[in-house]
Amino acid sequence: MAKEIQVTYDCADPGAQAEFWAQALGYRVQPTGGSADWAAISDPDGKGPRLYFQRVPEARTEAKNRLHLDVRSAPGLKGDERMAVLEVEAARLEELGAKRLYRLESDEENEGIIVMADPEENIFCLD
Repeated sequence: MAKEIQVTYDCADPGAQAEFWAQALGYRVQPTGGSADWAAISDPDGKGPRLYFQRVPEARTEAKNRLHLDVRSAPGLKGDERMAVLEVEAARLEELGAKRLYRLESDEENEGIIVMADPEENIFCLD
């Protein structure tokens, strides 16, 4: 039997991170019972993993993420049509506080993506 997973982020501001990711993914923020030390969001359709944000005292280090989210914003699309959809989504996420890092164009093996960072500098890809 497959196991359910939760993705956990260490962060400085769990509430702000939960709000950003809920808007980015179309998830719902779950009640915290008044705690400022954690926040969580879940897929309203029950398909995606729960994301949990926990306050930690140390700042994020500059090391490369060993794990990141791919936000599937243009599944099945290719070429210019795909990149146009990703550009629209990148602009929407920038308005929410994300930062665009760079764009990778498609090649012989891979479709193009846009690499971004959330408000606390965690890397993710628009795929």
